[in-house]
Amino acid sequence: MLNKRQTIILEILGKNNKTAVSELSEKLNVSSVTIRQDLNFLEAEGLLKRVHGGAVLKDADDLVNRLGVNYEKKLRIARKVSSFVNEGETILIESGSVNVLLARELLKNKKVTIITTNVYIARQFRKNEQANIVILGGIYQHESETLVGKITKTCIDQININKAFIGIDGYTTDNGFMLRDLFRAEISTYIIQKAQDVFIVSDSTKFGKEELTNICYPTDIQHIATNDDLSIQFQNEFRKTGIDLILT
Repeated sequence: MLNKRQTIILEILGKNNKTAVSELSEKLNVSSVTIRQDLNFLEAEGLLKRVHGGAVLKDADDLVNRLGVNYEKKLRIARKVSSFVNEGETILIESGSVNVLLARELLKNKKVTIITTNVYIARQFRKNEQANIVILGGIYQHESETLVGKITKTCIDQININKAFIGIDGYTTDNGFMLRDLFRAEISTYIIQKAQDVFIVSDSTKFGKEELTNICYPTDIQHIATNDDLSIQFQNEFRKTGIDLILT
């Protein structure tokens, strides 16, 4: 769990993408030694990248860079959604920074089997020998560490998907749920079509944002988990379709 100072550091980075030790020391009224310790801790948690004299945070496809953006919002979602997964269950977790935190929460508190298309999510548990992780095959995307393509679809055909957790990059009423990557979108759509119970998990900043390509519409899924500052317009829209709207 982050302390208040570390949370503020992430908020500063979320606005500016880059900050210096001296700047943080002045703003937070603590020594540069304390700030460096905070930055080292946050880097070890995969929430930022240390550079000479400070730290950077980029909202890119690299999950390491995306984890720290709106971190507290994402963590609240992950903790809430983890309560919908039962002990001993096998679930599919696609990609996305909220899904990284969800996987961490699940394997911290429950014995579950996680099937994933994302290598970064699987690598979170390389030191946890008790974790049950199944990685689906496919073409490896270097930045996002996601597996895509025909091989991935073939692997999906071999498994029964009860609950699936899908990340998004955007949503609008006209275009539905969207991703910025065409290849990842193809796999997400395929998972949604095969899964019995689908959760869209995303912080509220993605709603109202348009991205490259559609993966599904509200009528294709059962649950949306996001933050309680989601606009009333979207809340009413989702509830009218009968979706289970989970707000944190």
